[in-house]
Amino acid sequence: MTTPINRRHFLKTAGSASAVAAIAGVPALVRGKNLNSKLQFAGIGTNGKGWSDIKEMAGHPAVQIVAFADVDLSRTDKVKRLAPEAPLFQDYRKMFDELGDKIDAVTVSTPDHMHAYISLDAMRQGKHVYCQKPLARTVWEARQMRLQAKKSKVITRMGNQIHSHTAYRTAAKLIQAGAIGKVKEVHSWVSTTGHGLSGHLNRPIESVPVPPSLNWDLWVGVAPMRPYGGDRVYCPFTWRDWQDFGSGALGDFGCHLLDPVFTALDINSGPKTIKNSNTGMNDEVWPASQTINYLFPGTKYTAGDTLKITWYDGGRRPSPKLAKLTGEQRLPRSGSILVGEKGSMVLPHYSSPTLNPLKQYADYKVEPAESLNHYHGWVDGCLSGKQPSDGFEYGGNLTEAVQLGNVAAHFPNEELQWDSEKFEITNNAKANPLLTREYREGWEIKPVS
Repeated sequence: MTTPINRRHFLKTAGSASAVAAIAGVPALVRGKNLNSKLQFAGIGTNGKGWSDIKEMAGHPAVQIVAFADVDLSRTDKVKRLAPEAPLFQDYRKMFDELGDKIDAVTVSTPDHMHAYISLDAMRQGKHVYCQKPLARTVWEARQMRLQAKKSKVITRMGNQIHSHTAYRTAAKLIQAGAIGKVKEVHSWVSTTGHGLSGHLNRPIESVPVPPSLNWDLWVGVAPMRPYGGDRVYCPFTWRDWQDFGSGALGDFGCHLLDPVFTALDINSGPKTIKNSNTGMNDEVWPASQTINYLFPGTKYTAGDTLKITWYDGGRRPSPKLAKLTGEQRLPRSGSILVGEKGSMVLPHYSSPTLNPLKQYADYKVEPAESLNHYHGWVDGCLSGKQPSDGFEYGGNLTEAVQLGNVAAHFPNEELQWDSEKFEITNNAKANPLLTREYREGWEIKPVS
């Protein structure tokens, strides 16, 4: 049974536009300063990436932790020790109901399928949001995140922290300075497979007893209900395999690896076409490996009117010849190659870029960009009212592209034509329902009006 929502929460999130407007009309920045000159912060999702997100935020001197929420109470020991006085909730909605305006900002570090539901709820209540990548499980949800962030005028940031790391910032700086000339094509890859963590291709039918610490109904959230399968099927670690909950290898790493590409080339629009070639899939899990061809409109940093970006995962990767490599250099396990008119760049995941051919760039002086604290940058933005880079407008656009690749997985070897303004795949009507999802009763997401 779905956890009931009280009338106060209903008014805040769905039934009363005036109530929402009234709450959103009181900036969280002002509320926090009125309390104790600190940002009143709550963490939603408290272990794994949630723990690291919360720990990093807590390191900012202007952050005051006021609450935590996690559907599995057995995974809350670390945050209890971090802030013993902060109340702990199993349902984040009750946290909002009870603490109300005492919360200025939240991190959302849950499985993909709950990112949009929770983040949209928070933004509608005027709370700043730092949400893990990918920003949403579907293309439609990513678009709603962009729209609501703009409407609520809150400070947002997507949790792909390498965006602020010196390696990716240096790569973007080099590209925009013309180090390899205008970019002709891009290849990005990750060795991770689309499924394989859980060891399942179909959902288990028989139920396993749910641990007393876990509220399974809250964990399933917007997705179709099914029996709890044990701790190696869905949660806490293997949910990425499943289409109902995660986004496969592309969703896991696309917003990381494609981030410096989007930043460096100033890609701020959706792709024109998407084509996915994969090893096959069913209705439950993502393909084991795939190659996705995107065609984007060109920018001032590209060599033509269009830009081809190719994504590979599950062991697939581009030919090393594309990088014009010399000597013993090999492609990294995960990373990107940007092919320019004058040379190419190899950008490993979380490591410094290399310009090629090596002999040509032997004397090229590279001045590394400064590393920034991605988490504290968001906090500073909440306190100053200044939106940092990687907000939901940028992160939503990147997530839309990533999830369009997952939509195309359902139509292997077929080129889908995307009209971002109309929000429509124009050459395949069967693909459009996959831009969104059917929500479980009581967990519907209303469009931003």
